[in-house]
Amino acid sequence: MAESSNRTSRYQLPLNQDPTSIYFIHPSDSSSTQLVSVKFNENGFSNWKRSMILTLSAKNKLGFVDGSIEKPEATTTEFKAWERCNDLVSSWIIFNLDDTIAKSVLFLKTAREIWIDLEERFGYTSMTQVYSLEQQLSELNQGNDTISEFFTKIKTLWDAISDAYPLPQCTCQNCTCNLEQIICQIQ
Repeated sequence: MAESSNRTSRYQLPLNQDPTSIYFIHPSDSSSTQLVSVKFNENGFSNWKRSMILTLSAKNKLGFVDGSIEKPEATTTEFKAWERCNDLVSSWIIFNLDDTIAKSVLFLKTAREIWIDLEERFGYTSMTQVYSLEQQLSELNQGNDTISEFFTKIKTLWDAISDAYPLPQCTCQNCTCNLEQIICQIQ
């Protein structure tokens, strides 16, 4: 048994070369990769954020922005791998931002810090914005659009309103949190 474990440890890949590791960097991963279809330019933050989350998750790097992958001590063997991946994720985020916004987060140290900064600046929706979305929805008409095009416009506005002003969810599992009353107060 000891011989078997020695054999596997002798052939163990470095963290950044092991495809199962969170620190794995694929040869096609470059710092100037356009991860989402449109760079964020202060409009549509929730859409941009969702696209980035999906891509980072697919690349097994979401933990660098959501905080679940913590920075290891500088004395550990994984520190260099973490640092390299953090720099890659930071560069992906910066590259997928409009130049003006990118300059404002360029000197933040971690991908998590960049993500938090963007969320704090652009991740909220004011009631004025919600009102504007609701107004757009009330004024929407099919015109010359196909049913599919018209439905897409409606659904886009519904999703934007839902994202801006989500309904509360039950947290107690037994409905002792008065969720029904909370929803009635909102309407």
